[in-house]
Amino acid sequence: MALKNKPDVTVLLPAYNEEQSIGETVKKIRQMYPDFEVLVVDDGSTDNTMHVAMTAGATVWSQPYNIGNGAAIKKGLRTALGEWVIMMDADGQHDSADIARLLEFKGKYDMVVCARKRGSDGAWHRNLANWIYNRIASYVTRFKVKDLTSGFRLVRRDEARKFIYLLPNGFSYPTTLTMAFLRSGHSVKYIPIKAKKRKGKSKIKLLQDGTRFLLIIARIATLYSPFRVFLPISFMFFIVGFCYYFYTFFSVGRFTNMSALLLSTSVIVFMIGLVSEQVTQMRYDRVEE
Repeated sequence: MALKNKPDVTVLLPAYNEEQSIGETVKKIRQMYPDFEVLVVDDGSTDNTMHVAMTAGATVWSQPYNIGNGAAIKKGLRTALGEWVIMMDADGQHDSADIARLLEFKGKYDMVVCARKRGSDGAWHRNLANWIYNRIASYVTRFKVKDLTSGFRLVRRDEARKFIYLLPNGFSYPTTLTMAFLRSGHSVKYIPIKAKKRKGKSKIKLLQDGTRFLLIIARIATLYSPFRVFLPISFMFFIVGFCYYFYTFFSVGRFTNMSALLLSTSVIVFMIGLVSEQVTQMRYDRVEE
């Protein structure tokens, strides 16, 4: 296909056993934006997801087996033709009409994210978990993160490809991509939307995937800005060690081994954070090369 015929925007839909909703979603997008590429990455579905998506008019890439939602996104980013990529879920939660709101900021920001506002259909425990994730990410990035796990977003394809090596194969690619963009100085815009209740059963398991999300946030936090993690821990050990020394000095008149251990740990954690900060800077400098 010649360059002039390439679409400006690709709508990327990762799908796994979404035959109930994928056809309707693709048809709506095709009707609203006939010039866009609608790319469905079928992540090893065992139902008719691939056939339904192709019948509805989508370009379909099929994984030989189920690898993960993040792996489908990575496949889509590698194969998308559009300069800009809109990622959205294939389960019916995201309203195709909100694509227009994302496009309003195309070219003005490097990434535009739809943030689910209050009133969106979702279980209370997921809303609570998302609130915790958003608070942690906002602290680490020093940027008000309104919806860290939102899968509905617009990004410039070539910029997103730079961070493919960071993206996990599971459900937490939005977390990693958002924090990587912010760490690299890219502009991010949040717009509020109301998400609908998904069709079919959710693939996310609360305990297993919730714990995984927290571990990934911790990993990305140390990769993003190590000092924001190591410095408070170092300071905590220092304060505890100093207070314990103060207590033992006046109670038994000596400097104890525990005080020495706590203060030494404070220095060690600080130095690890300092080295990690330098390694992180070098790692992200290589992304720009």
